[in-house]
Amino acid sequence: QICLSLVKLLFYLAHSPLGSIVLLDFQPRQFVMVDGNLKVTDMDDASTEELSCKEDNDCTLDFPTKSFPLKCSAVGKCEGINEKKNLFNAYRYFFTYLLPHSAPPALRPFLSDILNATGDLRYGINETLKAFEKVLHLYKSGLYLQKRPLLLKDYISLKGFRTVEGEDYKCWPSYSHLGCLLSVHGAEEAAAICNSQSQCQSFIVTQRRTWTGRPLASFQSSLTDLIPDANAVVYIKRSASSGERL
Repeated sequence: QICLSLVKLLFYLAHSPLGSIVLLDFQPRQFVMVDGNLKVTDMDDASTEELSCKEDNDCTLDFPTKSFPLKCSAVGKCEGINEKKNLFNAYRYFFTYLLPHSAPPALRPFLSDILNATGDLRYGINETLKAFEKVLHLYKSGLYLQKRPLLLKDYISLKGFRTVEGEDYKCWPSYSHLGCLLSVHGAEEAAAICNSQSQCQSFIVTQRRTWTGRPLASFQSSLTDLIPDANAVVYIKRSASSGERL
C-alpha cells in the first residue's frame, strides 16, 4: 500500500502542470500516510529545474552506490533526470525495505521484477505504476492463486460460531500481535495457509477487510472457546476434531 501510493505520487510529480518535479530532500521522514495515501509533508525542497547540459557526459545521475548515464536533450536538458532521481530514491528508501516482505509467494517474482527494474532504472515512472497496478489486480482478484488440490474438504465447517479472540501462536506477517491474523482471498486460501502451519488447528474468515477489500482470517491452535455468531463460520481440521468434541 505504501509503495503503490508513493508511485502514484511520483507519477503525479513527473506529469505535473508545472513540469517534472524533483524532491531534493527525499527521506522517509518527509512523508506521512493520510487515509491510506502517502503525502509529502514539506515541499520547500521541491524543484522543477532540470540539469542543463551540452552533451551526454554532462548528464550522469550520481548516487552513493550507483551512477546512471542519461541523455542530453536537443533543448540542453538532461532527459528525465527529475523523474529518475525520484524513482531511484523510492527504490532505495522504500522498495528495498518493503517489497520483498509479506507478499504471497506467487506474487514475489512480480515484485522482484519491479525491484530490479527500478534499481537499475530500466523502468520509468509510467512502467513502474503499470507494474504495480498489475500486481494489485492479481492480488485483489485472486488470480495469483495457482491451481492446486482443494484443501477446504479437509475441514469441518461450523456455521453460526466463531472463536473467542485471544493470545495464540504468532505468525508473519500478522495483522495482530496477539496471534495469527492474515489477509486471504477466501476460505480456500485460508485452508492452504492453515495446512502450511503446524500449530494451526482451525481458522475463521472474519468480517474485517484490508485496504484492498480482502478479508482477514484468524488462525488458531485451539478448538475451544466457541461462541455463537450468526454471521461466522469456523473451519476445523478433520484430523484435529473428534465426535466427542463436536
